[in-house]
Amino acid sequence: MPLSPLAAILLAVFLAAALSAGLIVALRPLLLRYALARPNARSSHRVPTPQGGGIAVVAAALAVLLGLSGAMGAEIPALAAGTLALAVVGAVDDIRPLSAGLRLPLQAACVVLVLSASGGAPLVPALPSWLEYGLAVLAGLWFVNLVNFMDGLDWMTVAEMVPVLGALTVFGLAGHLPGEATVAAAALLGGLLGFAPFNRPVARLFLGDVGSLPIGLLVAWILYRLAGEGGLAAAILLPLYYLADATLTLGRRALAGEPVWQAHRSHFYQRATTNGRAVPVVVGAVFGLNLALALLAGITLAAPGWPVSLASLALGAGLVAALLRLFALPATRTPPA
Repeated sequence: MPLSPLAAILLAVFLAAALSAGLIVALRPLLLRYALARPNARSSHRVPTPQGGGIAVVAAALAVLLGLSGAMGAEIPALAAGTLALAVVGAVDDIRPLSAGLRLPLQAACVVLVLSASGGAPLVPALPSWLEYGLAVLAGLWFVNLVNFMDGLDWMTVAEMVPVLGALTVFGLAGHLPGEATVAAAALLGGLLGFAPFNRPVARLFLGDVGSLPIGLLVAWILYRLAGEGGLAAAILLPLYYLADATLTLGRRALAGEPVWQAHRSHFYQRATTNGRAVPVVVGAVFGLNLALALLAGITLAAPGWPVSLASLALGAGLVAALLRLFALPATRTPPA
């Protein structure tokens, strides 16, 4: 008896979570030996910690996606190839950092590969197709890198991506995403849930670039497919915190003449810890904000139309701005009685 869509999605989440956790347990001794991230002036951790947990997350997600996708055209193989290529780039960068001049063209090639095989209607019919395609490549390249930039605190990627992917999975079950994109969201959600216990503060394992870069590509592709199905406002709302924090930080550093491609500790979430907030408080606030953004995204899909979309985007932007401002301020401490 064939599985119902809901049962198939739940199975995808469970299988990916179990496979991810199992791979982490098996790989952790090797990562401790060969992929140890040592603290430096720009780090958020204080003791050497293995990185490379993204190997398990990405491998589990792709295995489940390929295993449950059934008959495939060119899109899923291209997505898998681009994801694996980015994972290799990230693995090399984790061990021996690559120059920006080499990293960016390789990342752009993976984004182009995935976009070239993607279906869906034009997002903005008024734009020439070549211009929309070029903007989509730039947006994909930026999203891949911003996920990497924002992976600088225990559980930060989990706090961001679990609500985003959970919402995308629900939207897919409601018919707002193609079947293969829904399975991809569920599989990646499971992979991150399997990784989460090992990354909880204080983390015993980091994702590494081998995880953050391909996760960025996978999520960017799912959001692109959501936008192509008429959910452009929802596709903007879901990652709005990441978009705002990373973009504003990059802009501020560029205006100050700082090298934007170098690692730093000036993102708003990093400033929050510097300003006295505990890591669980910071990631908890991001998680709560993302639940609110997911709710707003769902409203734009349930009640399509520009008035609802604009109102939801404005409210979402206000919530994000409020959290960024809070993170930028020193934490208030209650004086002892």
